[in-house]
Amino acid sequence: MKGQNVGYVRVSSTSQNTERQLVDVALDRVFTDKASGKDANRPELSNCLEHLREGDVLHVHSIDRLARNLKDLQTIIENLTRKGVTVKFYKEHLTFEAAAASPMQTLMLQMLGAFAEFERTLIKERQREGIEAAKAQGKKLGAPAKLTAEQTAEVKARVEQGDDKSKLAKEYGISRPTLYKLIAA
Repeated sequence: MKGQNVGYVRVSSTSQNTERQLVDVALDRVFTDKASGKDANRPELSNCLEHLREGDVLHVHSIDRLARNLKDLQTIIENLTRKGVTVKFYKEHLTFEAAAASPMQTLMLQMLGAFAEFERTLIKERQREGIEAAKAQGKKLGAPAKLTAEQTAEVKARVEQGDDKSKLAKEYGISRPTLYKLIAA
């Protein structure tokens, strides 16, 4: 049975480019998420998994684009191959299909998934260490303050006088949640 060639593409942020993934692969449909791999809420992945039918081939640039961790990877692959969907990973040169499942194929999937999960853990650890080092050096982290100390005092005083919070937020060019944080501080 000949099905569709479906692509799943994911980048970690909206500023990243999806064009390098699945270049030169003829696809009938592509699902694209712009979300961190650690994020469980990836609507286009959910849509993709629901869309796939027996005989379809899911094309993915690399294992880390599809799954958050080893358990997630195994579950997705098992569910898809059980449905009769073939999954192709281009970077790793791996193809998983129900009819050709083998112990070696399973081992490769588990090893590569474990390496991807390990790499993600190392990245998070280095990031945490970098943040701690920056704090120890007295560097200020996070986005710069939206308002000066003087403006913050003005906003608080005007709120206490009963000024409309929505209008204040617009006037000072800040969001309402930011305004509420300023008031609470």
